[in-house]
Amino acid sequence: MSKGLIAVIAVVLILGFVGCGKYNGMVAKDEAVKESWARVESQYQRRADLIPNLVNTVKGAADFEKSTLTGVIEARSKATQTTISADALTPENIAKFQAAQDQLSGALSRLLVTVEKYPDLKANQNFLELQAQLEGTENRITVARNDFNTVVKGYNQEVRTFPNNLFAGMFGFDQKGYFQATAGSENAPAVQF
Repeated sequence: MSKGLIAVIAVVLILGFVGCGKYNGMVAKDEAVKESWARVESQYQRRADLIPNLVNTVKGAADFEKSTLTGVIEARSKATQTTISADALTPENIAKFQAAQDQLSGALSRLLVTVEKYPDLKANQNFLELQAQLEGTENRITVARNDFNTVVKGYNQEVRTFPNNLFAGMFGFDQKGYFQATAGSENAPAVQF
């Protein structure tokens, strides 16, 4: 064999081994994004599961605006119908998912503000417990979304840096979308009684 042919075979083998390593690394990061997304969905599901209990507790303890309860129930229904596959985490899909979740957050805020008018309900132990659970769930959602963004950042850096971007393009590893703050969320909501 000629030295040229041996050199070409050596280069092809080296590129093959490097390519395999890069591919496996991108697969691992892609799976980490999917796992992190599953945690986000799990926290949203936890919230969706708590809402019927909260609504029923409020309904049983106070007789007030049915439109508020109806709004919460409808927003929960929309939020649970809007899902994203871990393979379709584009910025557009995440924005649609977040819009449905924001609608639910707004409905819950209105419910909690309305409840403030009912001293008996505010003192009800079941309500207080559910309210604490809901607050804890909202905190868990925030943590899960932040963790998701951290994992997505690592993945996106992996698929965008050279020479990884060459392998990412060859193997179909596209960038993933981030959770972003909702427009206007930098302004504190006005609470009026």
